[in-house]
Amino acid sequence: MRSVVMRLFARERGLFAGATIVAFAAGALGMPVDFVLFALTLAGVALFHHHTLQVALIGLATVTLYKLGFTGFKAGTGLGGLALHMAHEWVILANLLGLLLGFALLSKHFEESKIPAELPKFLPDDWKGAFVLLVIVFVLSSFLDNIAAALIGGTMAGVVFRRKVHIGYLAAIVAASNAGGAGSVVGDTTTTMMWIDGVSPLAVLDAYVAASVALVVCGIPAAMQQHQYSPITKDAPPGI
Repeated sequence: MRSVVMRLFARERGLFAGATIVAFAAGALGMPVDFVLFALTLAGVALFHHHTLQVALIGLATVTLYKLGFTGFKAGTGLGGLALHMAHEWVILANLLGLLLGFALLSKHFEESKIPAELPKFLPDDWKGAFVLLVIVFVLSSFLDNIAAALIGGTMAGVVFRRKVHIGYLAAIVAASNAGGAGSVVGDTTTTMMWIDGVSPLAVLDAYVAASVALVVCGIPAAMQQHQYSPITKDAPPGI
C-alpha cells in the first residue's frame, strides 16, 4: 500500500514539476504565474479525480513555494509575509472550513435518511431520469448554497446510479447547482452578498433565462452520457 502511494505521489509530483515549467513559460509571456498554477491545479483535480486530495495539496504547496520564493504576499515577503497573510485571512478560511464541513454533514445526513433510495419511484427509467435529477439539483440550488446542492446532487446520483457516476455527469451536477442559484439571492454566496449590499432580489431574477437554457443545452447530453455509462436504478429497494 505504501509503495502504491509513493508511486502515485512521485507521478503527480513529476506532473506538477512539468506544470510549473509551463506556468513559468506563461509568466514569461506576461500571464500571472500563480493564476496559471491555480488553473493547472484545477485541471489536475479534474484529470486525476481519484486522487483529488493529493493533487490539491501538491498544487497548494506549489503555489505557496512560488509566492515564498518569487513574488511574496500582499503583507510582505518570505515566511513573515506568509504569517501576516494567514493572520489576515484566517477568519475567512475558518468560515469556509466550517461551511464545507457543514455541507458535507448535510449531504451525509441526507444519504442516511434513505430519501435518495426512494427516488427511482419518481424518476423516469431512461436518460430522462438523469436529466430530471439535474433539474432537482437546479431547484435545490435556488434556496440552498450551490455547494450544498452539488453535494446533495452527488449523493443522489451515487445512489440511483449504483456508485457509477460518470465524471461528465458530475460536472453537469456542479453546473446545475451553479445555474440554479444564479437568479436567487439565497441560492449563491455572490448573489447573497449583492442582496446584503442593497441590490433588489428582482435584479438577478432574469439570470434564470440564461441559466435554464444552459441547463437544457448542457444537461441533456450529460444525462445521455450517464445513461450509457450506468443506467438509472429502475426500482426502489423494498422496505425503506
